[in-house]
Amino acid sequence: MIKFFLSSVLLFSFSAWQTLYAQTTSVDRAAFFNDTSVLNATILTNTSKLFSHEKKGFTIPAHFITKLSDGSDVNDLILLEMRGHFRHDYCYVPPLKIIFKYNKPSVFYSLKSAKLVSECRLPSMYDQFLLKEFLVYKIYNLITDMSFHVRLLNLNFQDSAGKRKTITEHAFLMEDIKDLAKRNNCVEWKKGKLNTESTHRRQMTIVALFEYMIGNTDWAVSADHNIKLIVPDTDSLVRPFAVPYDFDYSGLVNAEYAVPDEKLEIENVRVRVYRGFARTMPELNEVLDIFKQKKDKIYAMIKNFDLLNSGSKREMTDYLDGFFDIIKDQRLVKATFIDNARTQ
Repeated sequence: MIKFFLSSVLLFSFSAWQTLYAQTTSVDRAAFFNDTSVLNATILTNTSKLFSHEKKGFTIPAHFITKLSDGSDVNDLILLEMRGHFRHDYCYVPPLKIIFKYNKPSVFYSLKSAKLVSECRLPSMYDQFLLKEFLVYKIYNLITDMSFHVRLLNLNFQDSAGKRKTITEHAFLMEDIKDLAKRNNCVEWKKGKLNTESTHRRQMTIVALFEYMIGNTDWAVSADHNIKLIVPDTDSLVRPFAVPYDFDYSGLVNAEYAVPDEKLEIENVRVRVYRGFARTMPELNEVLDIFKQKKDKIYAMIKNFDLLNSGSKREMTDYLDGFFDIIKDQRLVKATFIDNARTQ
C-alpha cells in the first residue's frame, strides 16, 4: 500500500506539473515525423508492472516527458498498451504502443497512437539491431511514399516508484497507419484479408523486390502478417496498396534472434528468397530502375548515420551489394524474379 501511495503521489505531482506547463497547440504530425533530429524523451511509469506483464492489450498510464526544439518543456499523460507476441517471451522491454490521445489537452495529442519499437535487450549489439531496422524504414521512404515514417528517440524508461534503475536506450516511433493512408489520399483497408495478387500490382512488385533486397521473408499479405493495406478514398476500382513493416527479421538487420521459417529450408535470414509472384521483364525493369536510381542515396544514408558503428555499416553495404549485383544483370533478374517466383 505504501509503494502504491508513493507511486500515485509521484504521478499526481507530474500531472500537476503537466497542467502548469501544458500547451494548447499540439505538435504537427507530419513535421514531427519529418524531423531528422533524435528526440530525447523519458517515459515515466511503474516499470515493475510494465516489464512483468505479459498480456497483450494490457494498458498502464505513464508520462511522456521531453523538450521541444523551441525549449519548451512537455509532460504529457499517455497510455502504454502491450502489443505483439514474440517480444513478450524473448525481450526485456515489452512491445508497446503509445496512446498519445489519452489526455486532452496535451502537446503530442495529435500523434494519436504510435507503435514504439525499442531495443530487445540491453547489450550494445541490440542497439545496433534497432538502429539498422530504423534505417531500413528510412531506406524504404526513399523508394516509395507509401511507407511508414519513423522518428528516432533517445529514450529513458523511468520507474515512477523510484525502485528500479532507469533504462536508457534508442527507440523509434512509427506513425499510425491512418496518417500514412491520409498522406497518400487513401484510407486503411478494413474489408478482410486478401491474397497477394489481389493488391495493386505495381506497388506489390515494389514491396516484393524491397523485401528481397533487405532479405526479409517474415511477411505475408494473405495472412495479414507485417503488411498493412490502404486503398484510395475516392476510387473504389483501384486495388489496395500493400505497405510493409517490421523488418527486424531481415538479413539486412541480421538480428541475433532472427530465424527463418523452417518451411523455407534456408540456413539463416541472410539467405535471400524471393516471395513475390512473377512479373514480365518490362514490369520488373520499371521498378528496378527505382532501386538503381536510389542506390547512391541508400549507401550515403548508411555511411552518414553516425550512430551505426563501422562494422554495422560495412555489413549492411556488403549485403546490399549482393542485391545490386543481381539487378544489373538481366539474366540474373529473369532467373531470380521470374524463374524462381512464387506460383501459389
